[in-house]
Amino acid sequence: MSDSPVLRLDGAAFTYRGGGGVSGLDLSIQPGEAVALIGPNGAGKSTLLKGVLGLVPLTAGFIEVGGARAAAATAQPTDATADPAREAHARDRMIGFLPQSIHVDPDFPISLEQVVMQGRYRRLGLLRWPGREDRAAVRRALDTVGLADLAKRRFGELSGGQRQRGLLARALAGEPRLLLLDEPFNGLDQANRDALIDTLHTLKRQGVAVLVSTHDLELARLVCDSVVLVNGTQLASGSVDEVLTLDNVQECFEGVEVELDEHTLVVPGHEGH
Repeated sequence: MSDSPVLRLDGAAFTYRGGGGVSGLDLSIQPGEAVALIGPNGAGKSTLLKGVLGLVPLTAGFIEVGGARAAAATAQPTDATADPAREAHARDRMIGFLPQSIHVDPDFPISLEQVVMQGRYRRLGLLRWPGREDRAAVRRALDTVGLADLAKRRFGELSGGQRQRGLLARALAGEPRLLLLDEPFNGLDQANRDALIDTLHTLKRQGVAVLVSTHDLELARLVCDSVVLVNGTQLASGSVDEVLTLDNVQECFEGVEVELDEHTLVVPGHEGH
């Protein structure tokens, strides 16, 4: 396993063109490491994930994905000989992303296997049909999330938790080195929560780096190696035990009463994004 970080942020800020964003980000994730992003609604967690994907402009500092470094202002590789389009394509192939919500029409006649195959499209391009390697990657992704026996099932017939795991398999089908997850536990029952936790442990053993936005302390404690607290800017980072103290979390969720227990973060009046 490489000693080089899969993702590194150095004084980074991601800002929308109309204003708003997140700043002061210093973060490094090694292969096989998982980092939790925790903060209130509107804190910038989703913005950070989208910034790593290149969907929100980098306006300060540096970002490095898989050794390719980009700086603010141009947000292009700092190597003058690099091809920006090629660098962006290589970065995209390196990252898997499960957004907070994806709508798939439950009545649309598409199988779970076909949904997962969509995760290969960036590798296939426009002129190639899926081949043996692509079908094998889809099988591996379904095995990883524990849904191989449902591959031929119509996607709309699956339970909500199974659909969420199927969409995670779609992100994994591209064989990413870095996996970005935005509130992956929302709406999951205990069985699917447990399955997702097992999946994340498996991915870490395989050397995949994971950055997950969550308000669920159980996920952070059971899966993640470190935590970053954000609320417009990075407030704290470090090991789970060091960062997830009542004082730190209360500062992060300013203006509301915070309670912590071993399973979750309870913020009255807060719906937990």
